[in-house]
Amino acid sequence: MTERAESKQEMEIPCLVIGAGIVGLCTAISLQERGIPVTLIDPEPPAEAASYGNAGVLSTWSCVPQSMPGVWKSVPKWLLDPDGPAKIRWTHLPSLLPWIIAFLRAGRIERIPAIADAMLALNQPTIELYRRHLQGTGKEHLVRDSNYVFVYRDPAKANLDALEWRIRDERGTPLERIENGALRDLEPDISEDYRAAILVKGQGRATDPGAIGKALAEKITRQGGQFLRGKVRRLIPQDNGCFHVEADNRSLAAAKVVLAAGPWSATLLKPLGFRLPLEAERGYHMIFADPDVALNNSVMVTDSKFVASSMDMGLRCAGTAEFAKLDAPPDYRRAEVFKRQAKRLLPKLNTETTDVWMGQRPSFPDSLPALGPLPGLENLTMAFGHGHLGMTAAPMTGRIAAALVAGEPPNLDLTPYSLERFQ
Repeated sequence: MTERAESKQEMEIPCLVIGAGIVGLCTAISLQERGIPVTLIDPEPPAEAASYGNAGVLSTWSCVPQSMPGVWKSVPKWLLDPDGPAKIRWTHLPSLLPWIIAFLRAGRIERIPAIADAMLALNQPTIELYRRHLQGTGKEHLVRDSNYVFVYRDPAKANLDALEWRIRDERGTPLERIENGALRDLEPDISEDYRAAILVKGQGRATDPGAIGKALAEKITRQGGQFLRGKVRRLIPQDNGCFHVEADNRSLAAAKVVLAAGPWSATLLKPLGFRLPLEAERGYHMIFADPDVALNNSVMVTDSKFVASSMDMGLRCAGTAEFAKLDAPPDYRRAEVFKRQAKRLLPKLNTETTDVWMGQRPSFPDSLPALGPLPGLENLTMAFGHGHLGMTAAPMTGRIAAALVAGEPPNLDLTPYSLERFQ
């Protein structure tokens, strides 16, 4: 990868992608497929934030929103449990309350079908598109076919008649319920305390999510794309429809902009008159570098709400939701809980050598991103806010964003992803 030298002179760019995470990278690849020159800018190297540290699930059939009917009943228990899947920094609670209210409203039963359909439309093509993007990189092996194995200690809870499984089944998701011996045949290292599982078939998994991003970044560079290092501070619309972009030690003139800056996207849009209910929902992971066990599939531990997966660097456990200010320091105690939880799942796991990480998911209350032209500024395309599904939804998001930049019809109704849903 190459990087242009810093300069205070204004650069003229046909299309600027703000954000070099997995969404920005997939957008850049799709722009290049259309012959559009592309420049990406990010304060970090490509694929260094949430694109690096996620659970690696390529969740083709993901169509169940985070907010569901009755989820509010579980929230107090989660918040009071030191090992629970959700935490709030209490100093952040006053500013978080409007988001929480919108989150609970999004979980009303009458809203679920439309949200589920919109989620599935972005997620279903992910494996096919990743494989296409990785062609010729030498890193094609980083995407593997997989089941998504939801494991239960109580077999009664592995109930295909439950709402979340009916949502999937109604949309054609290939499902199978298994117990005991069949689960051990599939995943021999899982504890016998887990007595049932539901398999989501036809999925994929990334054996190194960050390496996928790096491979795409190198491909973009080979195809003539440019990477700039710096934090964008301000977007200033010009009378001719272009944008003056103020960034660290440089200013840019961009004919078109794709905003894929994750949780920082809302900060850039606020001066333009848009106040968005976008939260930086923190996720943590722990890597067990010498695990002495292996998983053949992505495994969701339903009682603790985390995902375990064998990757090239070891066994990764990822998940949790922590709500705090965007610039608050990490609390790595949230990652340390994985040591106990993973040992309960995998009794033979070697927990001596570990590494912890924190990343920030850009989350809207209804589990859908902002995708499409910014109202009143048609040359700025939004592509952010995917919450837990940024890795999965990135290829289709990038394809749609590139089509909009090129003036092509997106072949998808973008109404569910419009900012109008928050008005």
